[in-house]
Amino acid sequence: MKRASGILLPVFSLPSEHGIGCFSEEAYQFVDMLKKAGQSYWQILPLGPTGYGDSPYQSFSTYAGNPYFIDLGTLVSEGLLTEEESREYDPEGQEEGIDYEWIYKTRFKVLKKAYARFCGRMADGHHEERREGLREREDYERFVSENAFWLDDYSLYMAVKDKNSGVSWNEWDAPLRNREEEALSAAREELAEEIGFYQFQQYEFDRQWKKLHAYANEQGVKIIGDIPIYVAFDSADTWAAPQMFQFDENNEPTGVAGCPPDAFSATGQLWGNPLYDWEYHKSTGYEWWIRRIEHCLKLYDVVRIDHFRGFDEYYTIPYGEKTAVNGKWLPGPGMDLFRAIEKKLGRPEIIAEDLGFLTPSVLQLLKDSGFPGMKVLQFAFDARESSNYLPHTYPTNCVVYTGTHDNDTTRGWYHEVGKYARDFAKEYMCKPRLDEDSLAGDFISLAMGSVADLCVIPMQDYLGLGSEARINIPSTLGGNWVWRMKKEQFDEELAEEILRVTKLYGRI
Repeated sequence: MKRASGILLPVFSLPSEHGIGCFSEEAYQFVDMLKKAGQSYWQILPLGPTGYGDSPYQSFSTYAGNPYFIDLGTLVSEGLLTEEESREYDPEGQEEGIDYEWIYKTRFKVLKKAYARFCGRMADGHHEERREGLREREDYERFVSENAFWLDDYSLYMAVKDKNSGVSWNEWDAPLRNREEEALSAAREELAEEIGFYQFQQYEFDRQWKKLHAYANEQGVKIIGDIPIYVAFDSADTWAAPQMFQFDENNEPTGVAGCPPDAFSATGQLWGNPLYDWEYHKSTGYEWWIRRIEHCLKLYDVVRIDHFRGFDEYYTIPYGEKTAVNGKWLPGPGMDLFRAIEKKLGRPEIIAEDLGFLTPSVLQLLKDSGFPGMKVLQFAFDARESSNYLPHTYPTNCVVYTGTHDNDTTRGWYHEVGKYARDFAKEYMCKPRLDEDSLAGDFISLAMGSVADLCVIPMQDYLGLGSEARINIPSTLGGNWVWRMKKEQFDEELAEEILRVTKLYGRI
């Protein structure tokens, strides 16, 4: 990885007229501004369909794309929607924030209109339209065939889930819950229309994302994608292959994922994700993981793996516990997994999210893998952090951030953090005082000037925003994953300033 820099901005945080950031014209404009600002990377969050709590880290599938990101304007240009249909449910005057409940209730109504027109065009169009329909049908059938290894289960899962009022698969009737073949065949026949609708969503998502991804690459911008180490319990992954997880004979988890108590949380973090049966994965040559990484490398140029330390040791909490207090550490697959991945896929570009308490064995795993780890400046000045994130200690093979999606903005952090951290930051940067309007810039300069090969700055810090622009507060529900940038905020003046700083610190 050469010395470079990039910006962190989730797709949902892009400006858009349809209530949530998507693969619209504004996404292409953002790429153009990255190029003008001299940035080489655009880091995003997971692209999967969101479930409970609207978190991209709790998705209904590790492979599927979020249908909310499908640009309705593109469907208009493809002749699948009218202009009026695409705007029927647009929120008036909502430039900031995301109302997920509203989008859930309205977006699928619009997409179903597009799907009906798509099916009609492929079936009974005439002349030029029919030829176009035949070409589309070939493309569509190729996509469905090439992705059948996950798309079949996902589309059926979502169709059955809808029929059951959205409840998780463990609450379905036993024949479907346990995937009895007769019940699956009957569901496929009964729900064929809904299954086709979910396949169509993924087809459109794939087409639009590939086009945007290719455009970014043409502008010299690489995409850093993010994958959670774990999958959600309420997902097609767990329903389709329960043998991959630590489940009992009733397909209920024996233990779930989380983090132990620390200085930030007296009761730890109870994530609730099912844990992998690593012995099973090893017996298959880590086939599922290899296929998952292979899929990600088609979506992104660089893959950031969340909670990397879980591959060394993972924290298991007895299923049913209300907190993470009574968990324990157990050994993970270690380098055995990454050797298997490299043997099949070559050496992929991976960033290891190695934040938190790091044991000697985690540090050794990071060293053995050769992956760059992460450094977060906000942690550098916090007395509660045991690891050293001060820039003078960095190796070159790392990625430095002012903060991540789980942190407050730099401006918000500075207001909330204790006096010790504020004083330490001023002393470290040789500044008797830090001005509120420029302190984010001071932290950005500190990160950009470090020896880290890659520097990634959250867009909110370039905009100098406070806690109102925070993306997520870990272990909380409500108010997360909703911030959106206004259309005019990333302007030419800001791009020129970012370019100046990028040149100054040799990251062009």
